[in-house]
Amino acid sequence: MTSANDDLKALVRTIPDFPKPGIQFRDLTTLLLDAGGFRATIERLVDSVETKVDLVAAIDARGFAIGGAMAEKMGAGLLLIRKDGKLPGATIAEDYALEYGTDRLAMHVDAIAAGSNVVLVDDLIATGGTARAAARLVARAGGHLVGARFIIDLPDLGGSAALRRVGVEAISLMEFPGS
Repeated sequence: MTSANDDLKALVRTIPDFPKPGIQFRDLTTLLLDAGGFRATIERLVDSVETKVDLVAAIDARGFAIGGAMAEKMGAGLLLIRKDGKLPGATIAEDYALEYGTDRLAMHVDAIAAGSNVVLVDDLIATGGTARAAARLVARAGGHLVGARFIIDLPDLGGSAALRRVGVEAISLMEFPGS
């Protein structure tokens, strides 16, 4: 799917040495600022989901903008997967590894009706730790994860491959080499 999206890839700005030397930061805010590019991004992500979904599970925080637009187009609900401590009421949570330590994602314990079809969405996949934690949350809550969608994949960091190894279809609109 990635070569078909060179028009969108051209709208992504690369910022060298951010947040630290040696990193090539892929800034998709320039893509989101472009009305036509944003619209095409949402349409192409939606078109890549072949199964009827009940929920779009969006990962904190840029995933919310993408997931909200996708959910509206798909006639689905929007499930917010947040950093732990940000949701009121009863939640379930999953830890995931960071470069220096761990973090935790949470969702409402009653957010998914058993057997609901869910697609997971975020702006970018790097190592895949966040996406794998979100996938575990969906499974624990009784949802059926039909796949994961991302605007950008950094395949050298292995996140999409890690999702595929645990049985999750991972599709991205574009890839960038390196970190």
